Amino acid sequence: MKNLALLSATAIAATSGLVFGTIQAASALNWNWNYSGIGITAGGTFTTNDTPDDLGFYQILGITGTRNGETITGLQTTGTPIPGNEPFEVDNLISLNAQQLTGDGFGYSTSGGNFSSPFFASFLPIPSYLEVFSAPPFVPGSINFGPEDSELAISFSATIVTVPEPASIVSLLVFGTLGVASAFKGKKSSKFIDKNLEKVI
Repeated sequence: MKNLALLSATAIAATSGLVFGTIQAASALNWNWNYSGIGITAGGTFTTNDTPDDLGFYQILGITGTRNGETITGLQTTGTPIPGNEPFEVDNLISLNAQQLTGDGFGYSTSGGNFSSPFFASFLPIPSYLEVFSAPPFVPGSINFGPEDSELAISFSATIVTVPEPASIVSLLVFGTLGVASAFKGKKSSKFIDKNLEKVI
């Protein structure tokens, strides 16, 4: 009986842990992202909130990755411009829509002391993605681009990393419950066999 109680407690604890672990993980979404252009290769992961706004955009909360071999060191604060691209503030929004970035885009810094800001350029004859790249020395104002700075066309893509479906959680609970029920059955069967053996002996 003690073994059965222990087995039941273990099964419940395991399934509860899985459920609560999944709920906690669902409070934020993980994304894979990448973009490339002439002389540009960047990619990594985003962390966003789990609820899109009315237009289908999620708020980027964190970023990791690399750009041309340099490690991304941080996300540009929402509502501020990357250095050298004032006054264009980033909104750090991402979507699964056909247009995944807004006209404000997101921004980040790299280990080389540089800054990048990919965005959707709706003002182009054929709307597409561009990346503003800014390197030291930083001269305030987007019209003060130096030879070290650029604004180039890129192809951009981002996808949400697969997360456990709610159905799989239910399956785990059912599996755990069946396991406990089987343990009860197994215990009863062994007692019945023992009694029959005693009678025969």
